[in-house]
Amino acid sequence: MTTYQQLQAHLPTEPRTWLITGVAGFIGSNLLETLLKLGQRVVGLDNFATGHQRNLDEVQTLVTSAQWANFSFIHGDIRELADCQKACVGADYVLHQAALGSVPRSLEDPITTNSANITGFLNMLVAARDAKVKSFTYAASSSTYGDHPGLPKVEDAIGKPLSPYAVTKYVNELYADVFARCYGFNTVGLRYFNVFGPRQDPEGAYAAVIPKWIASLIQGEPIYINGDGETSRDFCFIANVVQANLLAATTQNPDSVNQVYNVAVGDRTTLNELYAQLHSNLLPGCPHLQDTQPVHRDFRAGDVRHSLADISKAQRLLGYVPTQRIGEGLALAMPWYIGKK
Repeated sequence: MTTYQQLQAHLPTEPRTWLITGVAGFIGSNLLETLLKLGQRVVGLDNFATGHQRNLDEVQTLVTSAQWANFSFIHGDIRELADCQKACVGADYVLHQAALGSVPRSLEDPITTNSANITGFLNMLVAARDAKVKSFTYAASSSTYGDHPGLPKVEDAIGKPLSPYAVTKYVNELYADVFARCYGFNTVGLRYFNVFGPRQDPEGAYAAVIPKWIASLIQGEPIYINGDGETSRDFCFIANVVQANLLAATTQNPDSVNQVYNVAVGDRTTLNELYAQLHSNLLPGCPHLQDTQPVHRDFRAGDVRHSLADISKAQRLLGYVPTQRIGEGLALAMPWYIGKK
């Protein structure tokens, strides 16, 4: 039995109160679903800047009425300290997911990205510290590796940031480290690598590549690949991210706190390979795709050329064992993506 399987068996026997910021978002709503199914009490905080009520509505359909009764929602903004303080009252564990993602968004509007990702993060740190929560787990980012050329990416070797978004996520790690040194407040940062799965928004200019391409393929719209298509990513299915959050929040190993971890699977998939996988998954139900080919265009500013994670640190200190690689994750997510079209 893995560490995570043991945790899943144990949590229902000792319900706790979890605060999820960004609960109406893609990752936040998946954390909510899992925790409610494990019999936990959950407080959610969101301002719907990038999250959606429909994500919460969908979770409600996937849990029992008794489980849903354990969820309370606060419509608030992490940029307001009072909202953070209200949300932290009575919380045992904080899973801080709220942020403005997207490299292109940060290039267009660095001020708003800074406000949400740095001011909002600091507000949450202060509120959680003052509320004396048991643990504070936060969404970090693989963008922190910046221009460091080494592969696979190892936590203690980073380069210079390539976007305002990457700067904000690195500052989060610096603040977390300072709070440990100055206040004895323990945190864990999780550097996500290209997460995908159900409830990931396919709409808008900043949509992630997998839901955006699936939506475009289904609708017969052109697929644009930035550059030659040999840019590669370590795509990580949402269930792996949920596992890492729960393991990090509840760890009893003193060596595992005040650390940052890669959360990925340790596989590298090029954009050309990703396109081929999505195309083959969709072709049986979408015959119009038979002769479809992607359109190549210029590389995108701020993008990292290759990304591949070393996950041995999370395996060693947290007991993290990814349960789905990209092919398995796509097979699980595809019915949801198709059902939304």
